[in-house]
Order: sequence, then structure tokens, then C-alpha cells
Amino acid sequence: MKKTSIYIEPEIDVALTRRAAESGVSKAEVIRNALRQATSGSVRMKPTGRGAFAGPKDLAAKADEHLASSGFGET
Repeated sequence: MKKTSIYIEPEIDVALTRRAAESGVSKAEVIRNALRQATSGSVRMKPTGRGAFAGPKDLAAKADEHLASSGFGET
């Protein structure tokens, strides 16, 4: 995940805090969900219908390799 900073108006911060508390998630998660929605869901993971997400069959066994090949954690 890439970290970024934004400036928001105080009233938006209050609304984010309220929405996060109502949803039981962090403000960051509320923001990420709003950004996913604003980008037409082009970055959503597709559920497989079994409560899991599609991906390599060996993801658990080779998690570090998959993360490294994806560029995860690089700046």
C-alpha cells in the first residue's frame, strides 16, 4: 500500500470520523472505499464467491515472493 497525505476541511474530518465510528473501521478505510468508488471500482479485488479472492494458488506458501514481484512496499 502506498502512503499519501491530503488536506481536508475540518467538517470533512468530522464526517469521516463519524462514518468510521458508525462502520467500525478506520478513517483511512473510509477514505480508501470512497476513492475506490470514485475511480469506478477499477482497483477492486474480485471475489471468487467462496469468501476468498482470486489469486495464485500458492499465495500462502510463497507470500514473500508474490509481494516482492508485485512491488509491494517499494517507494
